[in-house]
Amino acid sequence: MAPPAFVPALAVRSSHPHVSLRNSSSRPASRAHAARTARTAPRMVVSPPKQTVHQDTSPMTLTRYMIQSAMDNTDLEHMQDMQSLMSSIQLACKKISSLVQRAGISNLTGLEDGGGSVNVQGEEQKKLDVLSNEVLKNALRYSGKMGIIASEEEDEPVVVDEVYSGNYVAVFDPLDGSSNIDAGIATGTIFGIFVQNTGCLASDWESKIDESELTCLYNTMQPGSNLVAAGYCMYSSSCMMVLTTGHGVNGFTLDPQIGEFVLTHPDMKIPERGNIYSFNEANEPAWDPILQKYVQNLKTGQGQTNQRYSSRYIGSLVADVHRTILYGGVFGYPGDAKNPNGKLRLLYECAPMSFIVEQAGGIATTGKDRIMDIIPNAVHQRMPLIIGSKDDVQELVDMYAAAEE
Repeated sequence: MAPPAFVPALAVRSSHPHVSLRNSSSRPASRAHAARTARTAPRMVVSPPKQTVHQDTSPMTLTRYMIQSAMDNTDLEHMQDMQSLMSSIQLACKKISSLVQRAGISNLTGLEDGGGSVNVQGEEQKKLDVLSNEVLKNALRYSGKMGIIASEEEDEPVVVDEVYSGNYVAVFDPLDGSSNIDAGIATGTIFGIFVQNTGCLASDWESKIDESELTCLYNTMQPGSNLVAAGYCMYSSSCMMVLTTGHGVNGFTLDPQIGEFVLTHPDMKIPERGNIYSFNEANEPAWDPILQKYVQNLKTGQGQTNQRYSSRYIGSLVADVHRTILYGGVFGYPGDAKNPNGKLRLLYECAPMSFIVEQAGGIATTGKDRIMDIIPNAVHQRMPLIIGSKDDVQELVDMYAAAEE
């Protein structure tokens, strides 16, 4: 039998009126006294290292989670910096959530400047597009960790003022699905974090811009495999943030009573198979024949599972991918005859979402190439995206591979 753990006597106070703690210099007590003490003294129990704590009395907030993650990964420098970054990002998301909820009341629905404002992609900007972009951009700028900020709503990446400059690059879509905002449908924010890396690209536009712009683009145009963190915040019936730092995926729900994101979906895993497909089938006539056959197989039960899939399509990337992670299945925004590269941006949407889904056990691909391996050739480059359950997506990948043999 192992000897009992040593507990210093002077460190324990007895609540029993007849028990006194003697100094080691006192004379030994009699056997009778020792026996009485053994019967009446309270038993000292060493607390277990981990105790189950109820969420209402000690919730695992996002801030606490990031602190604990940094303590558990002291060898990873970026994990220490993630505390400040996530503090800024979650503050911005809380503000955007509030703006979305009050959009109708605060006259924030509709187009910016009566429809005259257009972003770099040629898309008309909603009022909340512009406002959300400023909220997130400012929150990141004052985190003290960002060197470069690249937004879907900005023409080019922006270098952070030297006073606040750090070593990280943020890429983000401030309000994904904003075309649905006036109808009250779920929207979201998507973000990804890179460490600065000045030697990742080479292109013919190098001679056309100055050195500072070149360095800025070098740092921004990195493959998804270089991401150190990615996440999305969904604004719907609840406000939920889903986050990965390369060690699995966790979901946090905003508790309006305390104003904090609380861990509600630990270690999220996407099912290996689902029974839902999510595509904009209005574009089906313009798809390639392989994708047409794949979706037709899902609809009719002629795929590998011999089961018919249900169709669910919201039209908001955050909402569609979030449902896919929870329930399984496949989401796709493929290329077609009109848009061969699809419409989703590689840096701001495809790469961060692919990082999250892969960390949850799924697959993200163009149909032929892994999204995370693609090096951008432009900051607003578009890319086809097929993402979801491992076996569901692999079925399509195998069909494309077989067609090339």
